[in-house]
Amino acid sequence: MPARPLIVAAVAALVAATGTGVAVAAEPAPGTDLARPGHHGTPTKAEIRRLFTTWNAALATGDPERVDDLYADDAVLLPTLAPGVHDTSAERIGYFEHFLANDPSGSVDEGVVRVLGKDVATYSGLYTFTFAATGDVVHARFTFVYERDHGGWEIVEHHSSLVPGE
Repeated sequence: MPARPLIVAAVAALVAATGTGVAVAAEPAPGTDLARPGHHGTPTKAEIRRLFTTWNAALATGDPERVDDLYADDAVLLPTLAPGVHDTSAERIGYFEHFLANDPSGSVDEGVVRVLGKDVATYSGLYTFTFAATGDVVHARFTFVYERDHGGWEIVEHHSSLVPGE
């Protein structure tokens, strides 16, 4: 597994290169194909794209703790609809309590996966959230940085921001 300083450098380089400032890494829910203990090879782009599906399914549960379980303990969340840096479990759960109250469902409109090594990958692009409780639709940019730890994936950085002019 790569050292944390290497991941931080990779994230900084990615953010500088893309200008989106979004990064995330997610550990799959138990029972998903990405949680296989023996799966330690270089991930495919399809595997990394499925991590968003896992995250979106966690949103659908309405349980902020289940969503937070996909993040590393020290993960950084820069959320779409709130100010501040959320770098503790309590802060992330607090954000997701508010976010999930509107029954969101996300879909990726356009995304690019970059596999940076066998244990690090990024997924950046544009996604749309539809909020069933209000009917609102939000278009945002995203970057997830994922790190594989103990055979599973965790979100280590997640940045999401509204699309300018939307």
